Amino acid sequence: MSDTPPQRFSDADIAAVYRAIAERRDMRHFRPDPVAPALLERLLWAAHHAPSVGYMQPWRFIRITDRALRERLHALVEVERCATARALGEREDEFMRLKVEGVREAGEVIVTALADGRERHIFGRRTLPEMDLASVACAIQNMWLAARAEGLGLGWVSIFDPAEVATLLGLPEGARAVAILCIGHVEAFYPRPMLEMEQWAERAPLATVVYENAWGRTGTGPADPA
Repeated sequence: MSDTPPQRFSDADIAAVYRAIAERRDMRHFRPDPVAPALLERLLWAAHHAPSVGYMQPWRFIRITDRALRERLHALVEVERCATARALGEREDEFMRLKVEGVREAGEVIVTALADGRERHIFGRRTLPEMDLASVACAIQNMWLAARAEGLGLGWVSIFDPAEVATLLGLPEGARAVAILCIGHVEAFYPRPMLEMEQWAERAPLATVVYENAWGRTGTGPADPA
């Protein structure tokens, strides 16, 4: 009997999935070209088909098409960027030299939020209420991988005060903004994650984050693939 599951994708399809994962980047540099409406629709479709705990589908997407509103959103990001820099202490100057968002330049800006009324959803959240946020993260990752496959860059901006963004965008009580997504055409994708290239941080080896049977116990787990 073959060990190959009958539901397996073709080799080419599998390679494409892993390629999208490997080449996905958190983009900061964009061209101003508009994103075709049909393409944006496909990315939103990908996001909306993410898994969610208890099938609660807690994501909401607010497309920012008003230029003045985008500028106000950028101003909120800038306030938090400066506050984050001060909080970093000795790395303040280093952080301020990083480009951390593309709100003004990207073809599309979409604010992703948690819906209100989430307390009604108990399935899968009784002891882990934060699974609503995990579900939204899955939606963003779906969109990210789809964007990379389509040749578009996506950058996740989390440098903002959620309360200020909620007021700006008229979020109902209980809803919460969790991401400003910058989406658009790029000149090129970074060959490596930008924060690695800027020597801000490095990816930990896989073996250092995989344990066996108990926290901190290493076994014969997987090594990083070649």
